[in-house]
Amino acid sequence: MFIDKVKIFVKGGDGGNGMVAYRREKYVPNGGPAGGDGGKGSDVIFEVDEGLRTLMDFRYQRHFKGERGEHGRSKSQHGKAAASKIVKVPPGTVVRDLDSGELIADLTDQGQRAIIAKGGRGGRGNTRFATPANPAPDIAENGEPGVEREVELELKVLADIGLVGYPSVGKSTLLSVVSAARPKIGAYHFTTLVPNLGVVQVDDGRSFVMADLPGLIEGAHEGVGLGHQFLRHIERTKVLVHVIDMAGSEGRDPVQDWEQINEEIKRYRHDLEHRPQIVAANKMDLPDAEDHLALFKAHVGPDIPVFPISAATHQGVKELLYAVADRLDQAEKEGIVTIVSEQAVLPEHKTYKSEEEKPFTIRKENEEYIVEGRRIEKLILMTNFNYHDSILRFANTIKQMGVEDALRQRGAKEGDTIRIGDLEFELTDSIDFS
Repeated sequence: MFIDKVKIFVKGGDGGNGMVAYRREKYVPNGGPAGGDGGKGSDVIFEVDEGLRTLMDFRYQRHFKGERGEHGRSKSQHGKAAASKIVKVPPGTVVRDLDSGELIADLTDQGQRAIIAKGGRGGRGNTRFATPANPAPDIAENGEPGVEREVELELKVLADIGLVGYPSVGKSTLLSVVSAARPKIGAYHFTTLVPNLGVVQVDDGRSFVMADLPGLIEGAHEGVGLGHQFLRHIERTKVLVHVIDMAGSEGRDPVQDWEQINEEIKRYRHDLEHRPQIVAANKMDLPDAEDHLALFKAHVGPDIPVFPISAATHQGVKELLYAVADRLDQAEKEGIVTIVSEQAVLPEHKTYKSEEEKPFTIRKENEEYIVEGRRIEKLILMTNFNYHDSILRFANTIKQMGVEDALRQRGAKEGDTIRIGDLEFELTDSIDFS
């Protein structure tokens, strides 16, 4: 089964907790703090594997979570960092954040990697907090939570050449003739429901990957027929071979077919209308094909290369392949742009999402003041409230962030209930977390 779009959940591993410990050796009185740091949580990394062709594996496993780092230990021993979790994806996979729609990574080359969810850093042990004023602190951090997000994986077939055209014009037949691929062929529309790939060997030794893509119909750019299921796959191709039924065996006009398909491609993405295109005038062995060909050439003009062929009898196929290989070589020298996101970028340019720091917000709900914000919520998760020194450090940190002043500006008074995440306390001059 060909799967080219899935939604999954990924989470980096949490960092290990730091430890509060002290040296207790027989001849070392007042040995001081000796709590080690926690280890870093594992990153979730996507890696390109050329052996994969679809996103089928993600249909059955949709959750990927990294391992937690080891906790810190006594004698200033740090916990071990967790190994990265490697997830294999096929070449041509685009990863987007599901909430924002922002591009995280575009994975095209064998072995290429991208960190999709970073693991959290390990919490610091009390060794890190020793100062001349407080040489024996009861402070240790919990491990930082790993990044978690829902992402959408979209596979865009990687092929040098894309066969486009109306249903039943002979695209699958042509691919089966020029390569070892065996796509489904039938005398009805939409025989091809998923892209089929084949490696084409030209007699002069050159080779390229050709994709037989599902047929287009009018309105495809709006999702009619196979719609976007097809159109996303031509974004990767360097040259388009427009296969046209020149005999009009389906009762359509070849010129109208040409205009309509190009209009659908243009409406889907205006960038694609400038993609190099060669016309394969197919079914030349049928009646009326020659008359239609003369009218077609007069319409498109000399700038569009037109090659009369018959995929059924192999007529003109060799000449077509030479022309396609030549145009592909030219396209590669010109550095043809492929589309990976809302803008056209060169294939070697990768885009990654950057996290923006957001200030905290305060809202009132049922007589409670609720403080929200990514940074302050992470601070709570990383504070070990089992130690008094840690509680005082937390209170001082949120005061420095301006949370207390902001609460009073919003009308919070002594004794009012304040909630930050799962933590609830009363507002006083000296904050009490008991």
